[in-house]
Amino acid sequence: MSELLTVSEAAQRLKVSVSYLNKLRVFGGSARYLRLGRSIRYRPEDLDAWAQSKAANSTSEYTGRH
Repeated sequence: MSELLTVSEAAQRLKVSVSYLNKLRVFGGSARYLRLGRSIRYRPEDLDAWAQSKAANSTSEYTGRH
């Protein structure tokens, strides 16, 4: 199993804020994550796959959803 990242580490890797990741988990659209007790952890490969899924070729492809 790969190294598990905290929310702060995941945000730093994606270059987004911690609050943005927290909101995505609550409202949907988040990268896959693991809940271990009360802790949230992300696998680097899940973050990479999520970021890749957000790629677009033009602004007309952007739907405005997370």
